[in-house]
Amino acid sequence: MRLVLKGMLAATALLAGSMAVQAAALKQIVIAEPVHGTGYLPLYVAVHKGYFAAEGLDAKILTVESGSGHTNAVLAGQAFAFIGGPEHDAYAKLQGGELRSVVNVVDRGNVYFVAAQGKGPKNKNYAAYFKGKTVEAGFYGGTPNSITRYLLKSWRLKVGKDVSLRESTPAAALAEIKVGQVQIANTYEPLLTQGVRQGIWGQPFYSVPKEMGPYAYSTLNVALKSIQQDPGTVRAMVRAVIMGLHETYAHPDEAAAIAREEFPTMSPDDMKATLDRSFADNLWSHDGMISRASWATAEKVVRGANLLKADVSYDAIIDMSFVTAKAASDR
Repeated sequence: MRLVLKGMLAATALLAGSMAVQAAALKQIVIAEPVHGTGYLPLYVAVHKGYFAAEGLDAKILTVESGSGHTNAVLAGQAFAFIGGPEHDAYAKLQGGELRSVVNVVDRGNVYFVAAQGKGPKNKNYAAYFKGKTVEAGFYGGTPNSITRYLLKSWRLKVGKDVSLRESTPAAALAEIKVGQVQIANTYEPLLTQGVRQGIWGQPFYSVPKEMGPYAYSTLNVALKSIQQDPGTVRAMVRAVIMGLHETYAHPDEAAAIAREEFPTMSPDDMKATLDRSFADNLWSHDGMISRASWATAEKVVRGANLLKADVSYDAIIDMSFVTAKAASDR
C-alpha cells in the first residue's frame, strides 16, 4: 500500500509539474477593453474555451473605462491589443502613432437610444425630439459618443446650443434618467435590458445596428511594430478570436453559459433578453473580416462628429492578412 501511495504521489507531482511547465510555456498577452460588456462575448468565449491557450497564448482581459485609455495602453506598451473601433487607430495615425486593426469582433454599431419610460418620440422626427434635451453620450472619444455627435449633426442640431451632452460612464445613465438629469441616453447591453426591467426607460426608439448596418465597431487592434516584430503572436491571437466568433454562433447555449460566468450578478431573464437582442441584430462578425464598407461607415461617423480631422484610408489602419491566412488554412 505504501508503495502504491508513493506511486500516486509521484504521479500527482509529475502531473502538477507538467501543468506548471505548460502554463509557463504560454505567452501572456493583455487585451484592453473600454468596458466589460456582453458585446465582447466572442472574445470571452475564446478565453473560456481555451482557444488562446491552444494557440500558445495566455490572454488576460484588462478593463480600462475611459474614452481612449484602452488605446493608450497599447501605445504605451502596457497591453498587446485593445478592442475598440478602428477610428482609434486613425486618431493615432494623425498623431504619428501606428496601430492596425487585425480582426473584427463587433460588426454592428452596438448602441441604442432610449428615453425615460413613456417619454419616447411619437414619430421619426428626431431633430424635433432631441432639441432642447440633455443626452447621456458616454465618454468623449468613445464610439457611442461619436455616434451621438454624428447623428445630432446629421439632424442639424448643435451640441451646446440645441442639445446638451453629459459625457460620463455608460452605467451612469440608469441613475441620470431615473432622477431626470437627462432625458435620453445611448446605451447597450446589458445596461439596456436592466433599464427596461427596472422601468427606467422603454425599449430603444433608435437602433444603430438596424439603422446603420455593417459597421466596424469593435475590432482587435495592435501596434504596427507587433505585426512587424512579432507576427506569430498576432497570428495566434487572430486565430483564437475567429474560433471564438465561430463558437458563439455555432453553440449559442454554450456562449450563454460563458456569459453567465462573466456576468454572475445579471439576472437570468436579463441575460436571455440581452443575448436574444444581440443575436437578432447580428451583432458579431461571423468570420473576423473587416469590410471596406464597414470602415467607410465608421469613418463617416467620426468625420461627421468632427473627431477625426482628416480622411484615413482603409489600408492605412486595417490589416486583414492574418484573417485571410486563417481562412485559407481552413479550406
